[in-house]
Amino acid sequence: MKKYLFVCLALISLGAAAQTTVKGRILDENNFPLPGAVIAQEEGRYTVSDFDGFFSIYIDGIESVNATVTYTGFENQEIVLDPASDRIQLVVLQPSVNELDEVVVSGFQGGVVKSLNKQKNDINITNVVSADQVGKFPDANIGDALKRISGITMQYDQGEARDIIIRGFSPGLNSVTLNGERIPSAEGDNRRVQMDLIPSDMIQLIEVSKTLTPDMEADAIGGSVNLVTRSNPNGFRLSTSISGGANPVRDGGFNRNMTFILADKLSDKLGYTLSASHNTSDYGSDNIEFEWDDSETPELKEQDIRRYDVKRTRRSIALNLDYDINSTNKIYFKSIYNSRDDWENRFRVRFDDFEDGEVRIRKQTKGGIGNDRNDNRRLEDQRTYKFAFGGEHQIGKLAMDWKYSFSQASEKRPDERYIRFDQKGVAATMDTSNAEFPGFIVAASDLNNTSEFKFKEAQDAQKTTEEDNNSFRINFQLPYSENDYIKFGYKLNQKSKMRDDIWYEYEIDGVDFMSNTSTDDYTVPGYLPGSQYTHGQFATAEYLGGLNFSGGELLFEEFATGNYSADEAVNAAYLMFVDKLGQSTTVIAGARLESTSLDYVGYAYDEEEGANSIADLEEIAGSNNYSNILPNLTVQTKLSENFILNGAYTVGIARPSYFELVPYQAINSADLEIAVGNPDLEATVSNNFDLMGEYYFSNVGLITAGIFAKDIDNWLYLFSDDDYQFRGESYDYEQVRNGRTASVNGFELGLQTRLSFLPGFLGNTTFYGNYTYTNTSTDGVAERGDDVPLVGAAENMFNASLAYESNKFFLRASMNYAGESLDEIGGNIFEDRYYDEQLFIDLNATYSINDRVRIFAEAKNLTNQPLRYYQGLADRTMQLEYYDINWNVGIKVDLR
Repeated sequence: MKKYLFVCLALISLGAAAQTTVKGRILDENNFPLPGAVIAQEEGRYTVSDFDGFFSIYIDGIESVNATVTYTGFENQEIVLDPASDRIQLVVLQPSVNELDEVVVSGFQGGVVKSLNKQKNDINITNVVSADQVGKFPDANIGDALKRISGITMQYDQGEARDIIIRGFSPGLNSVTLNGERIPSAEGDNRRVQMDLIPSDMIQLIEVSKTLTPDMEADAIGGSVNLVTRSNPNGFRLSTSISGGANPVRDGGFNRNMTFILADKLSDKLGYTLSASHNTSDYGSDNIEFEWDDSETPELKEQDIRRYDVKRTRRSIALNLDYDINSTNKIYFKSIYNSRDDWENRFRVRFDDFEDGEVRIRKQTKGGIGNDRNDNRRLEDQRTYKFAFGGEHQIGKLAMDWKYSFSQASEKRPDERYIRFDQKGVAATMDTSNAEFPGFIVAASDLNNTSEFKFKEAQDAQKTTEEDNNSFRINFQLPYSENDYIKFGYKLNQKSKMRDDIWYEYEIDGVDFMSNTSTDDYTVPGYLPGSQYTHGQFATAEYLGGLNFSGGELLFEEFATGNYSADEAVNAAYLMFVDKLGQSTTVIAGARLESTSLDYVGYAYDEEEGANSIADLEEIAGSNNYSNILPNLTVQTKLSENFILNGAYTVGIARPSYFELVPYQAINSADLEIAVGNPDLEATVSNNFDLMGEYYFSNVGLITAGIFAKDIDNWLYLFSDDDYQFRGESYDYEQVRNGRTASVNGFELGLQTRLSFLPGFLGNTTFYGNYTYTNTSTDGVAERGDDVPLVGAAENMFNASLAYESNKFFLRASMNYAGESLDEIGGNIFEDRYYDEQLFIDLNATYSINDRVRIFAEAKNLTNQPLRYYQGLADRTMQLEYYDINWNVGIKVDLR
């Protein structure tokens, strides 16, 4: 390594006198950066501007040279590159007007232009969405914005897009980065980033990379999403928006939103960007759930009728500082803080133990302590913060950049409370004539007679999850001919994660029946799954929150084996060559080495043996070490100025979740269940093949077609066995295991264009659509001889939108469809769990009063699309949850 660095430094010293680096920035007429602009010298040397519009280009000798800046949708501009200047050269482009097509680059089209230019000049296969485009969709969080990108679908929680699926790959096989660095996960048992934690207003650009390059982290088999925050202003900007709306699923369900952006240059060297966002929503959901028994005629084992009342508040603030030391050296500081408080009450009726025409009814109230923070509700307090300090330097011909970052994600659930009452032997009829809406039928008097519901349990839980991530990277780039360069670097990621939960169970003096408590009827008028599902009387959330718990007993079976700690270190190094072959072809060839080490501690608990204290729990430690060499070959050919062909062979990995590796052992004798961890899990490795063609229209549009294939080894699935023999009885056994191989192949089609052929004002209509087909198969699922699809893979995905834009008015209707996908592999086909198809239709409009003030309105989920899972067959409902439509109206002021 020392010898290699010596050779590099020698090359620098030899070329420093002969070449000079000129740096500049490409902006539009409003001082906003233009990413993906091409700056080309007359003799052929060229470069492309980055996310913030900056570029760096070499000049032979000390004389000024001419260059041309090109950007689709803008007029070409001739510039002079002066190597004698020590200042960053600013270039302001003017939008072009094609008299034939009457294309005016403004408003939404301006956002499209930025995205297409960046995407066009990326060598790997990407999809880019700018802040201007995000702002034209009714998306409060970044997850809702992502679902509109080709090949992407989202999984939902309480009606909001949370977990990302790319090309059919489940969330654990994709990565999410913020300004190029991984975001830690606030969830306790996986690496997934909850996308509904991040407000869309905080993001300047979204870049989805479907193929990797060696300088990117390799743990992204499906793809990598990079969220770029606002930074590096070129002048003063002040922008704010305020909106409010309604969620009709609950009386009094309202939305309140506010965003604020302030940016300026304090001097010609120092700039800052301050962004803040606040969003509060009061809403809920109507939910029914079922568990089916595999008998000759399928019957219900269990049924839930659930009411959720939710209040969710997001707060986000970001501060970015940029300091230009001179034209060849700059440093920066980037920071962001996100918090999401989720207050929830749940009222659940459960029917089970059906036998001889009688059923048990269990009623549970879920809430929290009655203090100012919890307010009688379960509080899920999730927070992430991240700060980074880095620099970019030019030393002769050598470009160097470095960054140190620290991030933390946490989730705390303080004083989460439950109280349950049971009634046995209730006369009931099972109705499965309609498997989509089955249920047990009981008399209303049995459902509401509080004196017959006997006190069963009261519990209080304290839950904490935390993940810390320290990261340092350094990259070097050295040209060795006119447009060719070598790039190499090193990165260290150090992570630590822990989950520390504790549960107590309490007796309540003087409470033998529900009638001894404060009760209320929580039946929802117009309950969305159907009026046949009713809730009746429950102990109130206020009663539960006001209980003075004392003298509780530890409930080990609820938390003992879920707690763990893990430390992970990933050392990575890469080397890549970027070669320009002739005038039209660019090749990236290289490899990345990632070395992973992991240490973890878990616990074992057997209910039969029990425990007297936490100290009595058996602690199990383990470790794992492995390395992966990941080759990469990417080729881009420009068949013409606007017709581009991208091809790639890449190798990616996906590390198992921390908790899947922890060697925990949970034995539940009462329910005959065993769950164990698997410290022998291997990382999933995928060989990826991609080919994508893109044709860019002159009137700011794009048509794409591509194919992809992935050969996967050691994919992960949840193995289950309902006849696992233990202690002379049949137990339900679960463990995450490696399958042998899986294959994925598919294609993508996309079209984005203005319908200029339509008559009159209709010619200002824009269409955007994309379709992705994914076919998957797997091998190596234990005790399954059938061809099981890959978990999380939706076969069909389709997005479309139709928009009309004039100088002042903008109207858009958008649709998002994703087909069904396997969610969990059962012991047989009957037990397989599927995430059902979903179709969302949204509508939004904007009217510009003047250049600085806009009013807007938006309506989401016009189809009242529920979250639905089914068991084995599509008509056999496992879970069905409705959220109803919601809408917002507001005003946005941009003082610039």
